[in-house]
Amino acid sequence: MKIHISFVALFAVLFIGACTPPKELGDQQAAEPVQKTLEVDVEKFTLDNGLEVVFHKDDSDPVTAVALMFHVGSAREIENRTGFAHLFEHLLFLESENLGKGGLDAMSSRIGGSGANGSTSRDRTDYFQTVPNDALEKMIWAEADKLGFFINTVTEAVLEKEKQVVKNEKRQGVDNAPYGHANYVVGKNLYPSNHPYNWQVIGSLEDLQSATLDDVKEFYRKWYVPNNATLVIAGDFDSEQAKAWVSKYFSEIPRGDEITPLPKMPVELESSKSLFHEDNFARLPELRLTWPTVEIYHPDSYPLQVLSQLLSSGKKAPLNSVLTEQEQLSSTIFMFDRNNEIAGEKTLLIRAFPGTDLDEVYAAVNTAFTKFETESFTQADLDRIKAGIETSFYNNLSSVLGKAIQLAEYNIFAGDPSFINQDIANVLAVSKEDVLRVYNAYIKGKPYVATSFVPKGEVELALEGASVAQVTEEEIVQGVAQEEFLLPESTEYARTPSSFDRSVEPPYGPAAQVKVPTTWQAQKANQMGVYGIETFELPLVQFRLEIDGGLMMESTEKAGVANLLAELMMKGTASKTAEQLEEAIDMLGASISVSASQDTMSISGNTLAKNYQATLDLVEEILLSPRWDEQEFALAKQSVLSNLAQQSANPNAIANAQFNKLLYGSENILSYSVLGSTDTVANITLGDLKEYYERHLAPELADFHIVGAVTQDTVMASLDDLATKWTVRDAKLPVFTKPAPIEASQVYFYDVPGAKQSVIRFGYLALAETDTDFYPAEVMNYILGGGGFASRLTQQLREGKGYTYGIRSSFSGTQLPGPFVIGSNIRTNVTYEAAELIKSILSEYPATFSEQDLQTTKSFLLKSNARRFETLGAKLSMLKNISDYRWTADYVSKREAIVKEITLDEISALAGEYVNPNKMLYLVVGDAQTQLSRLEALGFGAPILLNPNDDAQVAQ
Repeated sequence: MKIHISFVALFAVLFIGACTPPKELGDQQAAEPVQKTLEVDVEKFTLDNGLEVVFHKDDSDPVTAVALMFHVGSAREIENRTGFAHLFEHLLFLESENLGKGGLDAMSSRIGGSGANGSTSRDRTDYFQTVPNDALEKMIWAEADKLGFFINTVTEAVLEKEKQVVKNEKRQGVDNAPYGHANYVVGKNLYPSNHPYNWQVIGSLEDLQSATLDDVKEFYRKWYVPNNATLVIAGDFDSEQAKAWVSKYFSEIPRGDEITPLPKMPVELESSKSLFHEDNFARLPELRLTWPTVEIYHPDSYPLQVLSQLLSSGKKAPLNSVLTEQEQLSSTIFMFDRNNEIAGEKTLLIRAFPGTDLDEVYAAVNTAFTKFETESFTQADLDRIKAGIETSFYNNLSSVLGKAIQLAEYNIFAGDPSFINQDIANVLAVSKEDVLRVYNAYIKGKPYVATSFVPKGEVELALEGASVAQVTEEEIVQGVAQEEFLLPESTEYARTPSSFDRSVEPPYGPAAQVKVPTTWQAQKANQMGVYGIETFELPLVQFRLEIDGGLMMESTEKAGVANLLAELMMKGTASKTAEQLEEAIDMLGASISVSASQDTMSISGNTLAKNYQATLDLVEEILLSPRWDEQEFALAKQSVLSNLAQQSANPNAIANAQFNKLLYGSENILSYSVLGSTDTVANITLGDLKEYYERHLAPELADFHIVGAVTQDTVMASLDDLATKWTVRDAKLPVFTKPAPIEASQVYFYDVPGAKQSVIRFGYLALAETDTDFYPAEVMNYILGGGGFASRLTQQLREGKGYTYGIRSSFSGTQLPGPFVIGSNIRTNVTYEAAELIKSILSEYPATFSEQDLQTTKSFLLKSNARRFETLGAKLSMLKNISDYRWTADYVSKREAIVKEITLDEISALAGEYVNPNKMLYLVVGDAQTQLSRLEALGFGAPILLNPNDDAQVAQ
């Protein structure tokens, strides 16, 4: 079938009639979209066993995405047997009869894939990967093995191991995270106990631990069958050949029992409910209000989606206007919808400033709703909001993988992938009357579930009359039963019969031809470098103006100036208020942002090619004519301080902050976060921002990167005015002094009492990207911890021991030396065991890196180049590399040569020099009472406690 997609705003309000922003707010008119269709070919067919197959061809790059989606999620589970769908998301990656143990991950590495991955929701589970197109048959073979030749490989030992991995995932994302239990509390109180949405997708630790092998196999045989699945292939491939492969590998997998769809089960609350929870990891009081609404694709789901944005998005939105501007209670306000298959909900989330009474927040919410009821909104407001929704919609389709996943969801939940056309049309058809109707029907005066999550010991901040939420928190127990398992080297199991030998991996197809973009370079008279790539596949342009400096230009007394300046530059210009600037950008269907990093400040833009000049004119105004608004500065400063307060109890944020201090030393500006610290931000004045702006935002430190449907001549001409007005300032970068190298390893511990996991950061300050050994060291690190599921760290700590949900190692230099770091979240009661295992892996790595490891590394790094430049963002990153490091445009080819020529001896030498476990910092953020003393057994002396005299607040 062919899909004709209505593009009123492809990626960003496509074909908006008004291309130039009006000078004054009062001149604004509703944008008049010009309808245009873009034809996308989609082919669908069904095998005799019920498997539905969707093809979408896109030959822009030599890559193909494969997505296998099952119509099963947590809603198909039963009470007290929760978490099974998510558990199977994990299990299906481990082993199948013909790929063997770890075979999918090993194959993904060899073929240069993006890494096999998956996700689970209430109503579906999907598995996906993007590969060079020469590996398509291999992926089809592998996905078929997952579907039809998997369940016999699941043994008691495999099940027990994966239970620990899933439990670690829950600890990391729920139990050890600020506000992690909020969704659980909402679900338990919004949906009755017999409703499939009453429990969370990840399930409970108790249900997971009590699940038997028979339980999970029964669940698999019911739901993981061809007639409950959709296979989507999207990208550059031959349709007839792909059909033959799909038929060959999938057709003989037997159909399962017929599956009855779940009926729609919308809920109604008889009265509002209010609950509170003291959160060990929260420092900001959070209020959530959740109303029951409608299921996915219900006619009212579209105006409800628009309503959320009208109420909460932008300076003009009533919730922002009242809570942020007027009452100054919060700068973190979100309103969002979860429209699932059988029911839906709308949530308002407000994270208030420290010490704020949530009753005040609730009162302000009601004031905002009254403002919305009395003042309403204009057609221009509605058009901008719909444009933003459509922007997001099409951004999800910007890669072949995004298209594959979206088409699978439409096929499953709408019964037809061509619903992609109708879905976005339904958004565009929303009227003002529709929005007001659903507000009255679902929000105004309707009962809701309110949750108050407050910091420990600050119960008085919760809504008055709130009841205690029933939240079960895991107790830390050393050597707890049922957490250990033994995986045999191999397992005997019955083989599923097949009409042909499936144990032979299919061959590669014709080699994928890497398409390295053609770049151009120039310079303006003000010394600003200009770098570009022309690509006319879509009428889009992305650009970034990058100015060297960032945090490096600051003092340790006032760290955070660059970040605050970046915030303030988007809060209006000399001729526009913050609201007027925001609306001018929206009228173009564009996005503009300003950000600061350790060594840069950047202004980024994303726009239609036809609106490029008008968007650039706004960037010029933002850069050259700041508003310097005192009230906006005060709000920005308060927002940063609030963010820092929240980070002070987040174990991952604590780990990052403390690791930087250990790497650089407290006197070095780079030991600070880009945000600064509570003390340094408090010292910053508006005058400090002005001084930074005048001294350091200089064209001689700047490069302009641009990718998209615009020529070099057009770009150079477009920059003439900016180059004339933005003059050289004789700015200089400071000289970076690298701290002395670590002579001997030392363990440091930061205490977070009651932490359910230990967050680790092991490493040292290593190399700059420009150092000769940097890329060879990255090559060496691929098998250690940079190769995802194929890496040794993952295979041993996650797959072998179940200590963690994930672990990585990386080198991260820029023009400055950056750290080598190993990072993970470890189950608390195996903190020492995990650290000792990591130390052992590092010690053995130089001598045990094998010829097979070398070939796997080379295969991945060379073949993955086929998908390296698929998106505009990837092309923009290429330009950044060229300009930042003054590389030639053929640096990709030079790196390929390094990979091809590197030897086993060179890898061993690099490993011995750059991943030496005896010359690293070992930082652990966790529960000191149970874990601190055990770490002395690592052999690096007594651990140093970093916060012995406080209550686990992050040292600033």
